[in-house]
Amino acid sequence: MQNVLDWGVEVIIWFQQFSPTLDLPFKFFTFLGEEEFFLLLLPLVYWCLDRRVGARLTVLFLFSAYLNAVAKVVAGQPRPFEYTDRVRPLTEAGGGGLPSGHTQSATVVWGYLASQFRRTWLWILAALLMILVPLSRVYLGVHFPTDLLGGYLIGAALLFLYLWAEPKGERWLEEKGLAWQLGLALGVPLLLVFLFPTTDGVTTGATMAGMGAGFVLERRWVSFDSGGAGWKRVLRYLLGVLVLFGLWMGLRIGFASLEPALLFRFVRYGLVGLWGGLGAPWVFVRLRLADRG
Repeated sequence: MQNVLDWGVEVIIWFQQFSPTLDLPFKFFTFLGEEEFFLLLLPLVYWCLDRRVGARLTVLFLFSAYLNAVAKVVAGQPRPFEYTDRVRPLTEAGGGGLPSGHTQSATVVWGYLASQFRRTWLWILAALLMILVPLSRVYLGVHFPTDLLGGYLIGAALLFLYLWAEPKGERWLEEKGLAWQLGLALGVPLLLVFLFPTTDGVTTGATMAGMGAGFVLERRWVSFDSGGAGWKRVLRYLLGVLVLFGLWMGLRIGFASLEPALLFRFVRYGLVGLWGGLGAPWVFVRLRLADRG
C-alpha cells in the first residue's frame, strides 16, 4: 500500500508544478463538488426544471454522500498532505481521503442527470465534469489518484443500482398511504443517523429527513408544477435560494455555541431540507410563481 501512495505522491507533485498558473481553474472545478454548489444545483432541478428528476436526484445524492462519509471512516486513509510534507494543500480538506467524495458525487449527479434528460450536450458536459472535478482534487493536493478510483467505483455502482431499483421502489411507495410514506421518509434517515452519529452522518441524515418529508407532503398539500414561464422560474429560484441560504447560514450562526452540537445540526439541516422540499413549493404556488400540477 505504501508503494501505491508513494506513486500517488509523485503524480500529485507532477501536477503541482503548474501551480499557481492553474490554481484558479482547478479551484473552480473543485467548487463544483462542494456542498454550496449542490445547494444551488439540486433546488434548480427540483424547482425549475423537472420536479420528479429533482426529487430522485436529491435522494440519490444524499445517500451517496452518506455512504462516502462511512467509507472514509472505514478506510481511514490520510490525505496526501498528511502523508508527506512534499505535497502542498492548495485548498482546505478534512476527514479521510479514500474514497474521494467529489469524484463520487460528480459520478452520481452528472451521470444521473445525463441519463434522465438524454441530451448530447449534457452527456458531453457530464463526461468532462466527471474528469475535471476529480482531477482538481489531485492537483490541489487533497487526494491520491487511488482515492479517485474508489470514488468512481462506488459512485458508478450506486448509480447503476439506483437506476435499476428506483422505478420499482417509487411504484411501491405510490401504492402505500401517507403514514407509510412519511414513516419511511423520516425513519430511514433517523436510522442512518443512529448508525453513524458523526457530523457528516447527521448532516446527510437530517437533510434526507427534511427533504423526504417535504416531498411526501408537497404531493399531498401543494402538488406544484416545476414548469411555467421562464421569468417565473427565474424569480422562484432566486427567492427560494435566498431563503435557503438564509436558513443555512442564519441557523449556522444562531446554533454555533449551542449544545449538543449534533442535535442542533440535525435541526438546522432538517429545516433546510424541509424548506427545499415543501416550504418553497408552497410559497411559489401562493405567490403564483408556479401552477399546481
